[in-house]
Amino acid sequence: MEILWVLIALVMLGFVLLQISRRRRSAVGLVPPGHPDAADPANYGFAREEELDIRMPGPDHDLLDVLDLVQRTQDYRGAQQLLAGTEAEGERRWQRVQAFAGAASLELSQRPGGVGEAPGGQWLRVWRAEVPKDAGGAAVHAEFLVQQAWRTATPGTDDFRIIMEEARAACSEAALLAPGDPIPYIVELSVARGLGYPREEFEQLWLKILDRAPNHMGAHLAALHYWCEKWHGSRELAYSFAEAAAARAPQGSLLAAIPLFAVFEHLPEVNLVSGFYQSEVVTKAVHGALHAVHSARPDDPMQAHVRHLLVFFLVRGERWAEAMNQIVVIDGHVGALPWTLSPDPAGEFAVYRAMAVAGYEANGGSPATLPH
Repeated sequence: MEILWVLIALVMLGFVLLQISRRRRSAVGLVPPGHPDAADPANYGFAREEELDIRMPGPDHDLLDVLDLVQRTQDYRGAQQLLAGTEAEGERRWQRVQAFAGAASLELSQRPGGVGEAPGGQWLRVWRAEVPKDAGGAAVHAEFLVQQAWRTATPGTDDFRIIMEEARAACSEAALLAPGDPIPYIVELSVARGLGYPREEFEQLWLKILDRAPNHMGAHLAALHYWCEKWHGSRELAYSFAEAAAARAPQGSLLAAIPLFAVFEHLPEVNLVSGFYQSEVVTKAVHGALHAVHSARPDDPMQAHVRHLLVFFLVRGERWAEAMNQIVVIDGHVGALPWTLSPDPAGEFAVYRAMAVAGYEANGGSPATLPH
C-alpha cells in the first residue's frame, strides 16, 4: 500500500512539473533591459516606471493641483472649495474624498508628531475645527478614520474596533450635515465590513445608498467586499451581488464590469488548472467589462479602475492586443487594483506592461500597428 501511495505521489508531481514546463515554453519571457530581444515599452510612448503616478487610477489635474497646494501650505481651504464644487452624487467626489483622506493619513504616518513637532495632516484637524458644519470636511474626516483603522491596526483587535466605532460616529455626523449625500454612507460600507455588521443592518445601509445614488460604481465596489468569501459572505453571494448589479446597469454604466471585480476577489491563490484565464467564467466577466468601457462616457472617472483590472486579466489570458489597447488609455497612472495590492505598484504594473508589449510584438504587433 505504501508503494502505491508513493507511485501516486510521483505521478501527480510529474503532472504538475509537465504543466509548469508547458507554461514556460508557451509563455512570453521577459529578458533584461538592453537585451537584443527585449521589447521596449518606451517605443510606444509609455511612461518610464519611475514616472508612473501611484496616487490616482487616472488623471484628475484639479485634484492633484489642490492636493499639492494643501500639503505645501497646510491650508485646507483649497480642498474645501474643490469638494464644494464637485457634484455630490458623482464618482469623482468620492474619489476626491478618498484622496484627501488618504493624503492626511499618509502624512500622519510619516510625521506622527512629538515634542515640539506638529503631527502630519494637521490641515484636516484645522478644517474640522474651524468649519465643523462643512459637509466636505466631515466626509473626509470619516474616511480618514477608516483609512487609519486599516493602516494602523489589525481587524478584530480592540484598537481597530475603537477607531472604526469613531469612524461610524463620524459617518453619522457627516450624513446629518448633508442628508442627500451618498458619500457618508459609502464610507460606512467599509466600517460595516470592518466591524462585521449583521446582514440585515448592512442591507439597510445599502438601501440608503441606492436611494441616493443607485448607479454609483464606487459604492458597488465597496459593498462587494462585504459579500466576498474572505469577509462576511461567500463566492456565491459575491457573484450574485455583482451579476444583479450588472443586470440592472443602465446603458453606458460601468456597473456591467462589477462581475470582473468579483472574479478577481475570488481568484485561487494557487492555480494548477490550465487555461483558467480562458475559462468561461473569466471570459464572460472580461467581455462584460470590455463592453462597459466601450459604452461608458469617456470622462467617467471609474473607467480607469476597470481598464487597470482588464490589463491584469487580458495579460494573464494572453490577449496581448486587447491588453495594449487598455494600456494606451491608462498608462501613466497606477493607483488602482490590482497594482495597489503590491508593495511596489509601479513595478507591478511595469511587469505586466512589458509582458503585454512582448506578447504583442511576438504576434506581429509594433508601435505602428497600435491604435492611439
